Amino acid sequence: MSEREKILGRIREALQTKAPHPGHHAGMGNPSPPPGPVATARDWLPLVGSDLNDQMALFAKNAADLKADFRLWESAGEVRDTLVSLRDSEKWRHVACHSGGLTDAILPILGLPLLRTDRPYDVHALEQCDVGISECDALVAQTGSVLVTSRSAGGRALSVLPPHHLVLARREQLLADLPTAFEYLKKRYAPNFPSMISFITGPSRTGDIERILVLGAHGPKKLTILCF
Repeated sequence: MSEREKILGRIREALQTKAPHPGHHAGMGNPSPPPGPVATARDWLPLVGSDLNDQMALFAKNAADLKADFRLWESAGEVRDTLVSLRDSEKWRHVACHSGGLTDAILPILGLPLLRTDRPYDVHALEQCDVGISECDALVAQTGSVLVTSRSAGGRALSVLPPHHLVLARREQLLADLPTAFEYLKKRYAPNFPSMISFITGPSRTGDIERILVLGAHGPKKLTILCF
């Protein structure tokens, strides 16, 4: 039997096994769904505490596990100080951003020319930027994700072309879980949704080659989240 026939045989065998219902552990067979209401996403997604401090701690832990740099501050002044420190340590010369309540109030401290992607711009100039700084729609504690859309984050390219994506956020933007995030999107945008909605979960990565994790393969190598 050729290797191709062996692979196809394993696929045919696997297709005969029904997937378990959400909430049932592997190896327990495929029991009938329990009586009562149909399971929802929250029944099988990781649990999230109801306390806001616990949720913020969970977001910080998940972000760290994902190799994102999350910093929680008490004031916009601390965020400005952090930006100046990053500017100097990483030797930023070209910065991309978009107009917004946080970006307009905080970014002038950098003292650098700002390429704004919510206005007509040269994509080649964006490619040369050291960092792309954006706002976001929300932070999701359950997964450590940053929720962005083309309207909240300066279009489609700002969060993916520069090698460093830096997100400015407020504490009140923290959401508990993914179902809450989708409910938020419907409430804010329906029926006219943005052309791009993305959950950014850590910096770009791949482990395709010998299962060795490589950051920055398909987008920013570094993700920094500054929240206050």
